[in-house]
Amino acid sequence: MNGILIVAHAPLASALRACVLHVFADAADSVRALDVQPNMPPEETLAQARLLAAQCHETSLLVLTDVFGATPCNVAQRLVDGVQSKLIAGVNLPMLLRTVSYRHESLDALVSRAMIGATQGVIQVAVTAPQVQARRPSHDQDHRDHQQ
Repeated sequence: MNGILIVAHAPLASALRACVLHVFADAADSVRALDVQPNMPPEETLAQARLLAAQCHETSLLVLTDVFGATPCNVAQRLVDGVQSKLIAGVNLPMLLRTVSYRHESLDALVSRAMIGATQGVIQVAVTAPQVQARRPSHDQDHRDHQQ
């Protein structure tokens, strides 16, 4: 099984973890969170991240950060090795829920699942038309087909 570490600007990491544990209460040991506080030195953040990573007694670790190029991501880059741990920036709740759902798969498969969850979880929602049905042109003669 894979461990999951969320490293993000405070309080996002803890908030995402709380949301995941609301759905997957059994994942508490697998999902860790590090809220990066303003003005915290990167070396201190890295030390805390290493401690949390060590607490994940899993064979591999997926690290998720919020913004590429920001301090949490920069620290996480120094934490991962690319073999036993991988890093994805741009964490969102759909990504995290999918990741936890498939945490038993291989690390490479988990990365793929996370990326799919992130992109499929972001959609524009139409407020005027049904989500799964296309409207028929007004010249359609089939009046038995009602939009629901």
